[in-house]
Order: sequence, then C-alpha cells, then structure tokens
Amino acid sequence: MIRATLAAAVLFPLLAGAVAANDEPELIFRKSTVFKLLTPNDKLATYAIDDPEVEGVACHYTVPEKGGLAGAFGLAEQTSDVSLACRQYGPVVFKSKFAQGDVVFRERRSLIFKKMQIVRGCDPKRNVLVYMVYTDKLIDGSPQNSTSTVPVMPWGTNAPPKCGDWVKD
Repeated sequence: MIRATLAAAVLFPLLAGAVAANDEPELIFRKSTVFKLLTPNDKLATYAIDDPEVEGVACHYTVPEKGGLAGAFGLAEQTSDVSLACRQYGPVVFKSKFAQGDVVFRERRSLIFKKMQIVRGCDPKRNVLVYMVYTDKLIDGSPQNSTSTVPVMPWGTNAPPKCGDWVKD
C-alpha cells in the first residue's frame, strides 16, 4: 500500500495534463492532415497564449496532434515539430523581473517523459523580447525548435519600457 501511494505521488505530476506557467492555451483552429477511417484524424492545431509576465504580448504556436487509437486515448507520443510566432498587441507592461530563459508555457507531449516549453529572454541592446519553443525528453531531447522576436515598441504616446531593466541579474 505504501509503495502504491509513493508511486502515485511521484507519477501524478508527470501524468497530469498540461503544466502551464499561465492559463491553458486557447485553441484557435485545427486542420486535418491525415484521414483515419474509424479513429480521430491526425491534425495540426494552432493555439494562443498570453505571456503571463509581459502584458501586451501574445504567442501563437502550431503543433501536430496524432490521431488514431493511441491519440484518442492520449497515449501517442507527439512529434517535436512546433512553430511559434509572438507579437506585441498592446502597450508592453512588465509585471515582474524575469530570468533569461524563464518558462512562459509548458505542456506534455507524451504520456510521461516529453514536454514542450516556450521560454522568454531579452536582447537588451535592441530592446527585443525573444521567445523560443522546444521539446525535451528525460533521456533524449530534440534539437527542433522555433524562435520568435518581439521588438518592444511605443504604444500611443508612452515611451516603451526597456526589457533589459526587467531581467534578473
């Protein structure tokens, strides 16, 4: 009984769905890429997230979602192919200081060991926020990644904040 409880305590966080630094992503749309007769199709899905620490910046990412029987039950290991685009959509307001490479969003891409992460950095010389998406795995990660940049621009009459002022030393 004690072993089962310990195993559940260790595995539950790994088996839980998306682990996000912010709210769940918002599904924008899905498109089928491979038809499957009696099970769900393979799809590409586009989602939106707001940066939880930087108001006025949103990221959109597209991920493949495997269908079939394994996909229907959430058992399929998803591929590491993810595209990313981030943009300023309003005045940029930094809520708190952040470290280079802080996680903006994290989601599992397999039953246990694989996860996708969107991380944020700042190029202080150019006053540009840099976002990168990648997947990692406990044993073997993937070099596939995508990067998007957001120049911090003035919005209205206010001067834009300097992202370098908000990076933790």
